[in-house]
Amino acid sequence: MPETGARKWIVTLTIVTGALLELIDTTVVNVAMSNIIGALNATLEDAAWIVTGYSIANVIILPISGWLGDRIGRKKYFLISILLFTVMSLLCGNATTLGQLIVFRILQGLAGGGLLSTGQAILMETWPKEQFAMGMAIFGIGVVVGPALGPTLGGYIIDHFSWQWIFYINLPIGLVAAFLVATFIRETPRFGQEDPIDWWGIGLLAAFVGSLQMVLEKGQSKDWFSSATITFFTGVSAISGILFIWRELKTRYPVVNLSIFRHRNYLVGNIMMFVLGLVMYCSMFALPLFCQTILHLTAQETGMLLIPSSLVSMVGMPIVAKLSQRGVPSQVLGGIGYFLFFVCLAMMSGATIETGAGYFFWPMVIMGIARGFLIVPFTQLALQDLSGKEVGQGTGMNNLMRQLGGSFGIAILTTILQVQVGAFRNGLIPHVNPYNPVFQARFQALAGGFAAKGFSPGPAATMALRSIEGAVMNQAQLLTYNKIYLGSGIMMLCCIGLMFFFQTGKKKQA
Repeated sequence: MPETGARKWIVTLTIVTGALLELIDTTVVNVAMSNIIGALNATLEDAAWIVTGYSIANVIILPISGWLGDRIGRKKYFLISILLFTVMSLLCGNATTLGQLIVFRILQGLAGGGLLSTGQAILMETWPKEQFAMGMAIFGIGVVVGPALGPTLGGYIIDHFSWQWIFYINLPIGLVAAFLVATFIRETPRFGQEDPIDWWGIGLLAAFVGSLQMVLEKGQSKDWFSSATITFFTGVSAISGILFIWRELKTRYPVVNLSIFRHRNYLVGNIMMFVLGLVMYCSMFALPLFCQTILHLTAQETGMLLIPSSLVSMVGMPIVAKLSQRGVPSQVLGGIGYFLFFVCLAMMSGATIETGAGYFFWPMVIMGIARGFLIVPFTQLALQDLSGKEVGQGTGMNNLMRQLGGSFGIAILTTILQVQVGAFRNGLIPHVNPYNPVFQARFQALAGGFAAKGFSPGPAATMALRSIEGAVMNQAQLLTYNKIYLGSGIMMLCCIGLMFFFQTGKKKQA
């Protein structure tokens, strides 16, 4: 039953707070890795499991969170998830070994997946049908602000406190959110608590999405299919995925109800959410790398660049929801969002070595506007046909598609960076030769500068060549990032046509 008045807004604030807890912790650890490695005497490869374990646990729980919410009640499941997340945050901060921290992060990821999809399902039932777009817009604020706020918050904490505080900061927020859930969120109907548990479906699903996430997280570092480990997990993911789909279509009590994909809008909406996650996470992952490797900004300075985009999204999403409520077609809103995303990425592709951090202000503002025009109509169109048991299942799969899209995007990005930087470097190196007057002028200037500082001619020449090699690598990386931005922008532009696969208005009613 929809809520009204202050209760509706308190429930909404509680749900968004839970979503922010989960999404911030997805990225906040990244900037603290070096501190954790030093404190726990770990290697970078081993410590990477702090992030990988959380991500794998997250994608495993997302698709079955709807089933869990149906069996034990969404309010109870959401409350359990918040309390487990808060307790695991405390244990993460108190971890004294890397093994302990990895285990607690995996359990934290399991709790976080329940927060995201179950919270969205509760929000769908909190807002009246005619205000559905506004409810999803407010939830979308958490989706876009969380990943952007993580690095900024993490950088500030690392600069001023110890790494444990990136976990301890969750404690008061989690406890307040748990109190609000227990006090203001109503009990929801329970479905299927007497049905047998689909253990085969749960096992196959865990093997499928867990192995897939493992491949995407570790593929680049292990050189993809030249690694027996990656080949093995790819095979496990493919086989278990096929068996999982067969099992869920055949069993009477599936853990994931694949029949919801019969809704055309839900199917198209999930495809669009995957593409959006791919480009959005890819661009958000690429910009910090670019700023830190090319512009030599600190983690906190880089995080501050993402703030304008988040602030604009916070303001823009409710405006887009109002436009939708007043009858502006979702295809038009989505088309505007795709075009603005293309403009943003095209502007970013024009960066140079001399570009300052201020260059990215307006592209980030445009990106914030674009995300509002995309997330609101996508979520509304994808979920509006669902009801009853389908709501929890639908929100879980919808969030999973965005998460997997982001994982695919980051995996593709890191592969392109490795391959394309080498290709651009090989194309630039032939210009570094004694017959090139530009090279000669640069070399002589650098060598003369080192000689003026007291170095003998031999070492001065060597240092000059090293400086030129560094400049070549910087230029190769710059060209690669610009190519990634432009390619992502063109992909978004091509997606405008997909908006017309949605069914709305009279055609949908017919």
